[in-house]
Amino acid sequence: MKHLILLVVLFVNVVANAQSDFETGMQKAFALWQENNTTEAEQLFERIATAEPDQWLPNYYVAQLNSLKSWGEKDATVLKANLDKAQAYLNTAEGISANNADMMVLQAQIYTNWVAFDGMTYGMKYSAKITELYAKANAIAPENPMVVLSKAEWGMGSAKYFGQDTAPFCKDIAHALELFVNFKPETPFHPLWGEDRAKQVLASCEK
Repeated sequence: MKHLILLVVLFVNVVANAQSDFETGMQKAFALWQENNTTEAEQLFERIATAEPDQWLPNYYVAQLNSLKSWGEKDATVLKANLDKAQAYLNTAEGISANNADMMVLQAQIYTNWVAFDGMTYGMKYSAKITELYAKANAIAPENPMVVLSKAEWGMGSAKYFGQDTAPFCKDIAHALELFVNFKPETPFHPLWGEDRAKQVLASCEK
C-alpha cells in the first residue's frame, strides 16, 4: 500500500511539474511577445510545442505570429515562407483540437494574408473559404468576440470592395466590443486579442 501511495505521489508531482513547465514557458513567451521580441517568442513557442505535443496553444501562436508578420509583406518569397510555416503549425494544432473556432478564425486570417498580398490571384481561390470559415466559427462560438470581430471585418472589407453599405457590419463590431466586456478565455493562455482593434474600427464607423 505504501508503495502504491508513493507511486501516486510521484505521478502527481510529475504531472504538476509538467504543467508548471508549460505554464512557465508560455508566460515567458508572452512576455517576450509583449516586449516586441517576436522572434524569440516564436522560437520559444516552437520549443514548447515540441515538448508538449498534446497542447494546441503553442502551435497556434507560432501560426499566429507568422500570419501577423505577413501583413504588408511585399516579398513573395518571404510571404510564402511565413504563411507556409503558419499553415504547418496550424495544421498541427487542428490535429490536437478539432472544431476549434479560434483556429478557424486564424485559418481565415492566413487565407486573408494571401488575398491581401495578391487579390487577383488569391481572391477567387480563398474568398468563399474565408466566408465559410467565419460562418462556421460563429455557429460554434457566437459569444466569442474575436470571432464576431473578425467575421464583421471580413464582411466590411468585402462590402467596401463591392461598393456596398458597411453599416450593418459596424453594428457587429459594436456587438463584439460588448462581448469583450464579459468574455473569459478558458485559461490565461487561450486567445484574447482584438479589443483595441474593435474600438478603432468602430471609431472609423462613427466618422
